[in-house]
Amino acid sequence: MKELGIGEVAKRSGVPASTLRYYEEKGLIRSIGRRGLSRVFNADVLDRLALIALAQSLTFSLDEIAPMLAENGQVTLDRQQLTRKADELDRLLDKVSAVRDQLRRAAACPSASHEQCPSFQQRLKEASREDTLAGALCFQGRNAPLSSRA
Repeated sequence: MKELGIGEVAKRSGVPASTLRYYEEKGLIRSIGRRGLSRVFNADVLDRLALIALAQSLTFSLDEIAPMLAENGQVTLDRQQLTRKADELDRLLDKVSAVRDQLRRAAACPSASHEQCPSFQQRLKEASREDTLAGALCFQGRNAPLSSRA
């Protein structure tokens, strides 16, 4: 198997060396040794990094990704976890769609000012009584797992 230095892995994968070191610290990837002061990896680390990137694009956190990556290089996907993640995304999409619809209604209000728009004023009253998606995202943080967001 071909060996790659950390700089080459960073260049080929687009993942900064500092992130590679962090991933190694979290157990997501493993170096096979050192060349001088530099970490060395098997070339198959590139496939592992691609899987990590794919899982992150599907909103999985690093803590959720770790169990998917077995030490022997095999990928283990928990179908129930995938279903739960899809359900979380469905709930988030419902909330985002509701926010989008509210924005469109506010933009379409024919009143000269939103202060005079009855539907906008009604929504303001409702918003003061509920936890909105924007508030949940703002206070919980963008990187919080979806299940803890609202």
